[in-house]
Amino acid sequence: MAEQDRIRIEIGFDGGQVMSAHVQMSVADELEHSLDGGGSGGTVQIEAEDGRYTIPLTRIVYVKRYSREGRVGFSGS
Repeated sequence: MAEQDRIRIEIGFDGGQVMSAHVQMSVADELEHSLDGGGSGGTVQIEAEDGRYTIPLTRIVYVKRYSREGRVGFSGS
């Protein structure tokens, strides 16, 4: 799986906890789509680099989707 296919997201919960994970862009899209459903309840499963998370949708306060991170270094031209 290519690194450019992954993105960092941050999920904030109603108790103040925050979770950060590197996920495939399709997983971030699916999470946002699930939240657009009006918070009807249920859970969403997120496959991240370090494992699988099952998250109750009603506990999510916000999702931050980071833009692609720039790389420091030299590039061959």
